[in-house]
Amino acid sequence: MNSKIIEIERIGPVLFERSNRAKHLNISVKAPAKVRVAVPKGISFEKAKYFTHSKIGWIYKHLLKIQLKPKIHLFDKPVDKQVAKEFLEGRIKELSDKFGYVYNKVTIRNQKTRWGSCSGKNNINLNMQLMNIPNHLIDYVILHELVHTKIKNHSPIFWGSLNRYVGNAKVVDKELKKYSLS
Repeated sequence: MNSKIIEIERIGPVLFERSNRAKHLNISVKAPAKVRVAVPKGISFEKAKYFTHSKIGWIYKHLLKIQLKPKIHLFDKPVDKQVAKEFLEGRIKELSDKFGYVYNKVTIRNQKTRWGSCSGKNNINLNMQLMNIPNHLIDYVILHELVHTKIKNHSPIFWGSLNRYVGNAKVVDKELKKYSLS
């Protein structure tokens, strides 16, 4: 079995999902009220459920924070994919040339959960909904993915590198979280 939904008291339904990438049990809480537990190979769903029960306070706190935080929803604003493609491809080229980053190819998609991603082969995906957020946040997302072409994680080295281009990257990341894709 690869996934299982278990009702957890005070939390509601929680998705327990087997993950080939996870090295540890990992709980994520996302808007509107989705709780997911990534379960690595070798750990039973029962043990993951026990772990989740031990973190109910943390989960509940994050669910409340999501409910209280005002979000700006973007999908009610239509985006022309061709316009987004031309702008975003041009912008990533400008920023990669300016800061000396090399990527393989860029793809523009209409994604529901991610602003951008960078594969192990340095292919970058950008969300066409970026067109609905301020330009400094568009540049932040692009630079975030460009830094991933050299640093494939979110270590302090990654954030330090990103800080060189955007100032306090974690503050900008928090600002980006005000905009909701879902």
